[in-house]
Amino acid sequence: MKLLLLITGLLLLFATEILRVYFIMPFPGSQHKNTIGLAYWISNNISWIRILALALVVFPLIYIFKNGKTWMKIILSLILIFYGFVFFFFNYRFEADKMFYQPKQKLFVAAANDTTNKNKLVIGVAINGEAKAYPIQIIGYHHQVMDTIGSIPVMVTYCTVCRTGRAFSPFVNGKIETFRLVGMDHFNAMFEDATTKSWWQQATGKAIAGPLKGTALKEIASRQLTLEAWLREYPNSFVMQPDTSFKKDYKDLAGYDKGTLKSGLEKRDSASWKPKSWIIGVIHNYTAKAYDWNELVKNKVINDSIEGLPVLLVIEKDTASFHVYDRRINGTALNFKEESKDQFSDQNTNSTWNMEGLCIGGTLKGERLNPVQAYQEFWHSWSTFHPNTTK
Repeated sequence: MKLLLLITGLLLLFATEILRVYFIMPFPGSQHKNTIGLAYWISNNISWIRILALALVVFPLIYIFKNGKTWMKIILSLILIFYGFVFFFFNYRFEADKMFYQPKQKLFVAAANDTTNKNKLVIGVAINGEAKAYPIQIIGYHHQVMDTIGSIPVMVTYCTVCRTGRAFSPFVNGKIETFRLVGMDHFNAMFEDATTKSWWQQATGKAIAGPLKGTALKEIASRQLTLEAWLREYPNSFVMQPDTSFKKDYKDLAGYDKGTLKSGLEKRDSASWKPKSWIIGVIHNYTAKAYDWNELVKNKVINDSIEGLPVLLVIEKDTASFHVYDRRINGTALNFKEESKDQFSDQNTNSTWNMEGLCIGGTLKGERLNPVQAYQEFWHSWSTFHPNTTK
């Protein structure tokens, strides 16, 4: 009986420490099942589980160390030492917020004084006349940056494993919330709010576990493009600077923009419609559609419609900056074609348009296309979080 209690208690101790982290970090096989509910339960009850497990083992341990044979004492000592290592690493090394830290200082400089490589990809956000650019190489490591743009609080997020950039309002139940990186769900970054301890999915902004499950953060419009393209539209933008405390971490993401990292989790598959292929995702009226990045690079211009919304997809000559627009002007849907590397024209009036969606020549000169929120991400991510997507 004592041996059974000892084995049960030890298994419970080891399983609890390991599974709590295993289910929410990218260990082999951990991200393919719907285990968030179980992971959340373990995380919130781990203290009680530890107490129960220790209650099961304490008396058998005392008995064996008092009356057991020497070899049994040695084996038990080694097992307890090993548990100490497991406890340390799974609580202080393998947890997400022990691997990826928030910036110690957030520094922004005006575009005129910025020295960032203009070919770097950024997540751009503009609110109330103020614009800021967040280099993906920086926020890709931090996963989230809390900031204020145009006097509005903003949470700018990025998951390198899904290639998902999103900006959200950090207000929850009427107050500004604080979030920490807690782990992953289906390879997507997951945050925990400080007040209710609910877990929030980065790709959708939805709470997927905890008291607020089913609610969602309000998304704020954002763009992914090169810094050069962003500054062409917002020349007075501020640009986030690297925190010198994380030079090595930023360096590890040096090839991320082009998808050339060696990491199997973050490296691009250059073929189409593979799990790590790049796509552009658009949602309208709860209808999701994905467009092949390779097709856009090849054709430069794509005319399409999603649930009654005529859309235009264009890509710049840098083959990195893309734009998605509502192709209607005054209620009429225009059809577009490439005119030059950074201009396109509509076939209805032969007017010329630039990449910012502004008509710069022809009968429609001065008209502007309305932008449509769109995302570049890995196909595995888009298809997971939008299972009914078309392509």
